[in-house]
Amino acid sequence: MTTENAFVRPALLASDADLAQEAYRELVGTYDWAPIEEADVAIVLGGDGFMLQTLHSMIDAGRIIPAYGMNRGTVGFMMNRYRKSGNLLAQTKRARPFKIAPLRMDAVTQSGEHHTFLAINEVSLLREMRQTAKIEVSVNGRVRIKQLVCDGVLLSTPAGSTAYNLSANGPILPLDSELLALTPISPFRPRRWNGAILPDRLPVKFRILEAAKRPVSAVADQRELRDIAEVTLTIERDTELTLLFDPGHSLDERIVSEQFAI
Repeated sequence: MTTENAFVRPALLASDADLAQEAYRELVGTYDWAPIEEADVAIVLGGDGFMLQTLHSMIDAGRIIPAYGMNRGTVGFMMNRYRKSGNLLAQTKRARPFKIAPLRMDAVTQSGEHHTFLAINEVSLLREMRQTAKIEVSVNGRVRIKQLVCDGVLLSTPAGSTAYNLSANGPILPLDSELLALTPISPFRPRRWNGAILPDRLPVKFRILEAAKRPVSAVADQRELRDIAEVTLTIERDTELTLLFDPGHSLDERIVSEQFAI
């Protein structure tokens, strides 16, 4: 038996991209849209980047509502197919919800400052200068790699696995997999290490070796923190986000197809 969502007050949001703005003009007069502050569901027009921006805005505002995306961007892994016609509110009511939880980045800089950021896609550690970074990698309190010599390393959620993680030859993860992708960026030593797939319940810690000589920055989605000493990453389960997908939207097929794209 199919259970419908009980949405009654949708908000309409669009990126600045031409296709998204064109879709916005087509839809804006079709319904009595609510301001995002009063809505119970967000209709998001754009690509994955704009969906990411929208979800971060909800977190920052302290008011999180389900998001139903329609692809007016490029890849659109987190989006549904765009339709000009039909009852859009009815579509959102029939949609299947997927819960995603962001990464929590607890970072300490070389000067001893503590910072906490949330990342929906990934946290990336990147060398700041021409010299390679040297990073100690621990998982679940145990050192797994004593010295990773590389341009960087990232930890990706399933939602972010088709973004930077995929470009770095990391695996694509199903949204409901409860897994994380630990992916090196241009590794030099150990040369044959291609990364790991981890249960998302396990904390991951990066400690920067020779930090003053080989400075490293940490980037949580679009937020950057420079000259870090160490970073601890855990899943922030108290900040769950909800993405809505059409019943006929085959995430499994998109995951498979993306891995065979040439």
